[in-house]
Order: sequence, then C-alpha cells, then structure tokens
Amino acid sequence: MKYIGAHVSASGGVEFAPVNAHAIGANAFALFTKNQRQWVSKPLTPESIALFKANCEKYGFEAEYILPHDSYLINLGHPEEEGLQKSRAAFLDEMQRCEQLGLKLLNFHPGSHLNKIAPEESLNRIAESINLVLNQTQGVTAVIENTAGQGSNLGNAFEHLRYIIDRVEDKSRVGVCLDTCHTFTAGYNLVAEYDQVFETFEQTVGFSYLRAMHINDSKKELATRVDRHDSIGQGFIGASFFERLMKDQRFDGIPLILETPDETKWAEEIAWLRAQAGA
Repeated sequence: MKYIGAHVSASGGVEFAPVNAHAIGANAFALFTKNQRQWVSKPLTPESIALFKANCEKYGFEAEYILPHDSYLINLGHPEEEGLQKSRAAFLDEMQRCEQLGLKLLNFHPGSHLNKIAPEESLNRIAESINLVLNQTQGVTAVIENTAGQGSNLGNAFEHLRYIIDRVEDKSRVGVCLDTCHTFTAGYNLVAEYDQVFETFEQTVGFSYLRAMHINDSKKELATRVDRHDSIGQGFIGASFFERLMKDQRFDGIPLILETPDETKWAEEIAWLRAQAGA
C-alpha cells in the first residue's frame, strides 16, 4: 500500500499538521516540529503534544508514515567547532521533540563541508553527530535525505549515504529518504534509466535502509546539481516516471511526501498518485 501525503503547515501548533494533512486526502504527512529557520524555539507544550496525538488518532495517521523534517540551519558536518556543536544541540532537540510526539522518524539533510575541510572529514563528522544523538534518545530513526549536491552540500552520491551508514553504530536507527528531484539533478537518470538507478541504490545503500521518499518533479535538468522542485508532471522528470514509481511495490509501506511548490495542487496530486497505484 502507498502512503502518500505532503509537507503540511504546522502553523499555530504541531496539532494542526494532521488536520491539514487530512484536508488534502493524505494518509501520510511531513511537518516541522519547530520554526525551521530558528536555532531555538519554545518547548512543545503538554497541550500541543496531547492534541497532536489525538488528531493523528482521529484522522488515522500512524507514526510510521509521519516524516518530521529538522531545521534547515543544522549542519552535522560543519567544519568549525562552534557551528558543529550548535548543530548537534539543535539536532538533539529535534529528536527529543519527535520522542515527545511519539514519532519514529526524523528526516535531515546530511550536511556541508563549506569548502573548509575535506568531504570525507565532513562525512565522518555527520556520522559522529548521528551516533552522539542516537545515544541520547530512543525510538526515533535518523533518516538521511539525499541532496542535489548544490554548492558544498554532501549526500548527492549514494556512496555518501553508504559511507555515513557504515559509521553509524546502531544500524537499526538509521535510514534514508530519497528525494526524486535531488536524485535526478544529482545525476541519476530516473527517466531513461529507472531500473539501473534503483539497482545502483540497492547495491550501494540497500532498500532495507529506505524509510521514506520525497516526491517532487524538477525545474532543472539532469545532473545540474540544482535543487528546484516542480509540480508532478510539469518538470524534467515527467509524469511517466511517477506512474511507474506508484506501481513499484518496493515503495510500499513508507511515507511518500510531496514538497511540490504549488500547495493548491496537493490534493489533486495525491489523488492522481494514488490512482496510479491502483488505490
């Protein structure tokens, strides 16, 4: 079964995210549990936590299909000690918020070397950061999102994801989120080489680590390493890829999350994707 949703607003409190997801016909969703552009936010209140859980139960959302995303400010591979420690503290806070909400996944961009240290050293710092935070939390899996490779961002190559996973001590609490736009613009030709790309992913990372996907078309062409999402069927990836993806049973049972730019189309996109899956 396909679990399809979008990254919905939690404006006014996290308890509104499941309400917003239900309104667009989703059976999965993503959210920010705090302001994604601030280092520090107010703690979640007991009232918000209780209402979030109640609304998830009311609308039938299970924790396995909810994909919180951490702050965009966090860089777990930061080359400088101050930035690294600040990022690790913020990531721990994000994981603890997930614990409080009863969630099981936390999606994050791996990090950037900022052209100040070697990529391998930055990847080592990312793995070390994950280990430190997993040791201080329980029940939440760290889900590494692949990137387009823009600037000095790491995670655009499947080998980067494998490198990090190999250095995470608790393999049961690390996973991967594949973003279709990022995968395409990183240089993996999902359109012309569908089978080859996912075979490469299986050989390099392994489907056993796939915990989620971001379902986005791309405004930019193959291998441009630019992260610009487009609505389904309107970009360079095109509708036929998403038709095939929805029929592929390897992507059953994980949250498939739209981050497409036109929120007014989300209900329509979810319905279309679900129809391709035959549901």
